[in-house]
Amino acid sequence: MREYLVVFGISLGVTYLLASIARQLAVRFGAVARVRDRDVHALPTPYCGGPAMFGWLLAAYAVSMHLPFLSLADSVVFGPVRGVLLGGAVICLVGIIDDLYELDALSKFAGQVLAAIIVVTQGVQFFYLPLYGNYLGLDQIQAVIFTVILIVGTANAVNFVDGLDGLAAGIVAIGAVAFFAYAFVLAVENGETRAIAAALLTAALAGACIGILPHNFFPARMFIGDSGSMLIGFVLACSSISLTGQFPATSLSEGVGGAEASFLPALLPLLLPFTILLVPFIDLGLAVIRRTRAGRSPFSPDK
Repeated sequence: MREYLVVFGISLGVTYLLASIARQLAVRFGAVARVRDRDVHALPTPYCGGPAMFGWLLAAYAVSMHLPFLSLADSVVFGPVRGVLLGGAVICLVGIIDDLYELDALSKFAGQVLAAIIVVTQGVQFFYLPLYGNYLGLDQIQAVIFTVILIVGTANAVNFVDGLDGLAAGIVAIGAVAFFAYAFVLAVENGETRAIAAALLTAALAGACIGILPHNFFPARMFIGDSGSMLIGFVLACSSISLTGQFPATSLSEGVGGAEASFLPALLPLLLPFTILLVPFIDLGLAVIRRTRAGRSPFSPDK
């Protein structure tokens, strides 16, 4: 646990410091949110929180490789983390380009799918699904499809909710802390090693989200932009998926405390990213209803 706290602290500090540099670079290169009639902010505000938040992923990986306990972990832990690093670099780059040049939706979606596929090739994928009181094994094609859908869906959901200062980072920080606790206690109760890719990723993710909040909280001095919102949604999804690859289905179904077999613990890695974002998903549906009832396009923006 102490080493995960170190990773959390390093991630928080690196993100906080890099955000100041990213803010200055965003102003220099014109990656700023212009003031429009529908916007809440009154002054042009820099984007590019994503590069600062990607720095925490690199820092967490580098630090964990030199900590006494985590450094002894094998490729089961660091393999998925390296995969998330590669995929995270791609999705962060797509977000930076979008912040600078406003990519069309199809190009952005293609970048998200590419990042998800990169993670899958590194072994971060579903191997089974809990279904109708049993476990459904997945072949390679099915595993890729389900994994990509969850990753892309979560990245977009976080991107949608990033409409108010600190909202996306705050929601994901809460979810990361919750999932870290679930993964760590699951390992303890099942007598497994505490070196878990999901715990390492979520500890670092929570630190990054909290580290960016002083810059992003109202009134925001910078926005995390698409590069930041898609990145943290991406890492949250990959963290939950990696847990299913490290624990057998029976361990997940027994859950915490050795209780009688239940499929709720087994479903948590699938459901957690979406349940965390349930409010924005509901808000998205209500927005469509509100706009169409007012005679406007469901894609017309709100304030």
